Amino acid sequence: MSGAWLVLFLSLLPGVGNFAGGMAAELWKTSPRLLNWALHAAAGIVIAIVAVELIPEAIGALAGWWMALAFACGGGAYVLLESLVERLQPGNEGNARSRMWMIYVAVAVDLTSDGLMIGTGSAVSPRLALALAAGQVLADVPEGYATVANFRDKGVPRRKRIWLAASFFIYVVGAALGSYFLLRTAPQTFKMAALVFVAGLLTVAAVEDMLEEAHGAREDSRRSVLAFVGGFTIFTLVSAGLETLLVGR
Repeated sequence: MSGAWLVLFLSLLPGVGNFAGGMAAELWKTSPRLLNWALHAAAGIVIAIVAVELIPEAIGALAGWWMALAFACGGGAYVLLESLVERLQPGNEGNARSRMWMIYVAVAVDLTSDGLMIGTGSAVSPRLALALAAGQVLADVPEGYATVANFRDKGVPRRKRIWLAASFFIYVVGAALGSYFLLRTAPQTFKMAALVFVAGLLTVAAVEDMLEEAHGAREDSRRSVLAFVGGFTIFTLVSAGLETLLVGR
């Protein structure tokens, strides 16, 4: 499979995970406890992506100060995007439907970052892109579940909920293809800096958004912590399994 087609295929996977989670919310009633656990697991997966794949890939290829700068820029970019989302929100914080649309914007931004990660990873190596896409599938299922459950709670018609969930494919595929074509001929230093930039963005997203939403759904318990650890462990095993499979071929 050629580079661009591989990027297109891999970028569809996070969208599929998000959409599948949304359809699960259509079939089963939301449980705050289950949502808390699922979001902790998703945060664990995202942190594992950063710790197991993104940062180790850049170590040795980038000077320490470059890594620090790229990570800070990624985290700062997420903070700026979050500030923009808040500025777009109407002054009435109690307006439930306006909060619903802000959740849509936040998920669109998150899936755009997934696309950036896959496109950047594809410019580095197909193995890295495959591992990153697999991890995002696992992380996006609870996110899609939470998003559609929120739409359902706000009284959005079912047909519109499904169309909104499907629209997330646009963001992840567009960002993946755009970043791939932009970086495929770039120097290796730029590619690695882009990986660390995405690592900073994802770290802030996991800590500030996923865990905050999990805490808002239900108070944490020991099982919440175990869900976080389980998410980290699952991605690490998936990454190791993919590496063994691809190296053995």
